[in-house]
Amino acid sequence: MHDDDAQHGPLAGFTVGVTAARRAEELGTLLTRRGAAVLHAPALRIVPLADDRELLAATEELVADPPDVVIATTAIGFRGWVEAAEGWGIGERLLDLLRGTELLARGPKVKGAIRAAGLTEAWSPQSESMAEVLDRLLQEGVPGRRIALQLHGEPLPGFVESLRAAGAEVVGVPVYRWMPPEDIAPLDRLLDATVARGLDALTFTSAPAAASFLKRAEGRGTLPELLDALNHDVVTACVGPVTALPLQAKGIDTVQPERFRLGPLVQVLCTRLPARARALPVAGHRVEIRGHAVLVDGALHPVPPAGMALLHTLARRPGWVVSRADLLRALPGSGTDEHAVETAMTRLRTALGAPRLIQTVVKRGYRLALDPSADTKYDGS
Repeated sequence: MHDDDAQHGPLAGFTVGVTAARRAEELGTLLTRRGAAVLHAPALRIVPLADDRELLAATEELVADPPDVVIATTAIGFRGWVEAAEGWGIGERLLDLLRGTELLARGPKVKGAIRAAGLTEAWSPQSESMAEVLDRLLQEGVPGRRIALQLHGEPLPGFVESLRAAGAEVVGVPVYRWMPPEDIAPLDRLLDATVARGLDALTFTSAPAAASFLKRAEGRGTLPELLDALNHDVVTACVGPVTALPLQAKGIDTVQPERFRLGPLVQVLCTRLPARARALPVAGHRVEIRGHAVLVDGALHPVPPAGMALLHTLARRPGWVVSRADLLRALPGSGTDEHAVETAMTRLRTALGAPRLIQTVVKRGYRLALDPSADTKYDGS
């Protein structure tokens, strides 16, 4: 880590998109604390349990016709289900049903939620793995058995299919269903910012959010442009491999932490983004070009979008002259007036606080004043 990272935070000068609905604030705080600018747009919303007619219908059906086995998959989902049933006035009947059935808990957290409700699980795997739960059920034999599965927003690939293929009747209990956001405008702004390379990284914390993000781009006809941005310029960071599946299915490379938590996810970005920033020796200064700001000798200088567009264009071939016409094409929403380049260039030089970094080459254009000793090292590659 550079000294300036300690001063400004490793993500200073970078913009990170957050698609999470739950825990978005927590993730946003972790990012801003490390210096990032955050653009948030939930790709999904969660249907509140008390309003969920599907969950009520599934619960009433189970109370009327009890299953042989109930599988609890998440602590928050199990607690929510019991609380919602209490709110509907069928809480005691649901608890009676759960007392009289083979109750399986996927892991210690769920076991805790079951015991907090005054119940006892019949069995729980050591690994928190649904594969282990499936193996146990198939070994016990499931033909003709009625199995209720508490779902939690995300489908469990292959789990239900395997049980049905082995002869079980499976009833899904849809706790926490995902829906598109009520206000789609922030999501559209995030999509536009991604396509325009206004972001340096985009974060995903659930597979449904990733799928919803891609689906919205497809619906707007901008999926090819989005995929191009994610494949070449915007780092796509996922909390874990399950979250990454919808993106990988579209050929997008993702980065993931080794531990599937928000802290390590942010840490991955703290390593990746500064490593991608271009650091150049220019006019006796160390210049590091980040997403929306520039570090000049460790001091952070925010730069407006037009200035960043010019700087990125000059930095592609540091030391080489770039014509006004080429720079005009790089400006966002540019017209045909080359005077716009001069205006943006004046603002850029002011923002950088070191006017000699960029030289005007009369009648030809502008160049980054790369230090001569560095010519062989940065020959435009």
